[in-house]
Amino acid sequence: MLMPRISVARWIGGSALLFVLAGCLLPFVGPSRIDWGLVLQRQDPDWSILMDLRLSRTLLGLFAGGALALAGALFQSMLRDALATPYTLGVSTGASLGAVMAIALDWHTVAGVGGIWAGALCGAGVILFVVMGTATRHGQVSSSSLLLAGVAINSVCAALILLVHSFTGISQSFAISRWLIGGLDAVERPTLMLYAGVVACMSLLVVRQARQWNLLAVGEAWAATRGAHVRRALVRGYLAGSVLAAVTVALTGPIGFVGLVVPHLLRKRLGGDDRLLMPCAFLLGGVLLAGCDAIGRTILAPAEIPAGAITAFIGGPHLIWVVRRGGTR
Repeated sequence: MLMPRISVARWIGGSALLFVLAGCLLPFVGPSRIDWGLVLQRQDPDWSILMDLRLSRTLLGLFAGGALALAGALFQSMLRDALATPYTLGVSTGASLGAVMAIALDWHTVAGVGGIWAGALCGAGVILFVVMGTATRHGQVSSSSLLLAGVAINSVCAALILLVHSFTGISQSFAISRWLIGGLDAVERPTLMLYAGVVACMSLLVVRQARQWNLLAVGEAWAATRGAHVRRALVRGYLAGSVLAAVTVALTGPIGFVGLVVPHLLRKRLGGDDRLLMPCAFLLGGVLLAGCDAIGRTILAPAEIPAGAITAFIGGPHLIWVVRRGGTR
């Protein structure tokens, strides 16, 4: 049951306000002070640091965190599992495998970030095809078969990543290790605009289907009796969540726990109605990741801690707490 309309507007409005404030304020957080006078006059280096580095990273963090949190909320509803994340179904690990292979083959020295992005998307596409083919039986797809296939493929991809990593040279090994931590770096404006457009379109499609995810969260048989096309909804949901996770991993590396912590905490506070949960998860997930990146670039300045390490420090204890509470119940 949806919360009263005033509470819904308050939650979504408050989350949107935090999202906008993070986009406006976090670019000014960094290891060095920004000279407002030089910024207003658009003089370097302060203008370039603000616009080309910090603003780019903040916007990437907002959209990447939103995409991961929304994908996590979607998979938790589809699989009816509070511990489901964008990595549960294997596509994110497949993207990581593709990116690692691209680094090992020195694609990044030829095509820059585009080489890693291409490798990650290719890896995600292959795993997407394998998981869907494995989980389909007689034209039917179930959430349990998707989960089992994803867990199996996840383990295989993780083993292949270790194998590829062990055969690389020193420079590639260092690049792979750094990429696997997960973090935010400044990206070129066209790339950022393309990524933001893809995430915005896919997120809108997911949120518009919130009623379908509510039905699937109760059960596939019950959803079918209410007129939902279960197979079509599962395929669409898996594809949408996979695209959100894959394009994000391609740019940021495998950043974990955002897709677990944000939807889980919001579900405890707001309930299970995805019409409210999913918009808030996208907005607050973006605020969380962008905030973690700002903390990582200031707490040990001039050294940086990758945003993936900060989210792991937050998400690890939270996961232990979730498992512990589940065990006591």
